[in-house]
Amino acid sequence: MTMHERPGPRAIMLEARDVPLGGLRAMTVRRALPQRALPTIGAWCFVDRFGPQVTTMTVDAHPHTGLQTVTWPLTGEARHRDSLGSHVVLRPGALNLMTAGHGIAHTEHSVTPQTMLDAIQFWVALPEETRDGDAAFETHASLPEVDLGGGARATVVMGELAGVRSPATVHTPLVGVQIDLPAGATVPVPLEPHWEHGVLQVTGDVEVLDTDGGALGAPRDSAILYLGTDRRSVTLRAPSDARVFLLGGEPFPDDLLMWWNFVGRSHQEIADAREAWEAHDARFGTVPEANAVRIPAPPLPAVRLTPRRRRL
Repeated sequence: MTMHERPGPRAIMLEARDVPLGGLRAMTVRRALPQRALPTIGAWCFVDRFGPQVTTMTVDAHPHTGLQTVTWPLTGEARHRDSLGSHVVLRPGALNLMTAGHGIAHTEHSVTPQTMLDAIQFWVALPEETRDGDAAFETHASLPEVDLGGGARATVVMGELAGVRSPATVHTPLVGVQIDLPAGATVPVPLEPHWEHGVLQVTGDVEVLDTDGGALGAPRDSAILYLGTDRRSVTLRAPSDARVFLLGGEPFPDDLLMWWNFVGRSHQEIADAREAWEAHDARFGTVPEANAVRIPAPPLPAVRLTPRRRRL
């Protein structure tokens, strides 16, 4: 199937896998996206859960291209600096959105060493018309909510749900929503039927049901239940207090090539970005107070990089 086709309704569990980040970061993350058969859900192309764990985050200067990083802290604090001069402490409940465009560099470090940290970082692929645009950074400490009934509430982090829109900048039609459910809640969640969606488990147990009450699945351990397209709603049922993250959007039209911290369309694009980073090119700028400490790019593989194609 091509990337622009609507896959129809699905109920496929995308299990998260452990990925050691290595080096000074000394952290292991749970990565649910991309999957071998599914590179994107809408424009969402990457989902990492780091934590909960007691650790010291030390992510030195590194580059990005062609994407937005959506950082959603759950527990603890980390300091973000970037080559635009942004200097922000990431705190739970605040969205931090960095648009790489043609190129940006940033760092992330713990505010307090050896403290409890938990967060989700998403990447959103930029479309053709903005992927080589200017870099930007924004933070939003106050985000709108949707009352889903039964004590459940949805925080609209990115895009729009039920007519309520986040102030965050988006470049494709999408949605990213944290949903908090009290014990015993059974609530419907509206979906845009032309979009594809997935439900990411964050805490607790949640069952996902179709409009007829049939069980679709219950994601656990930071897994995503992929729902496909052509659904107007799903129902979430929580036997105990729980939290999930709904992500979705219009199926992304392009085949993406993702390598290291770059999102592109061709091997040459990725090779050029890597060369620019290693050459300290002005394309990525300099992160203030990074003390010239940079994460070197890994060597390119011996084979030519090719885009990952959807098979679901």
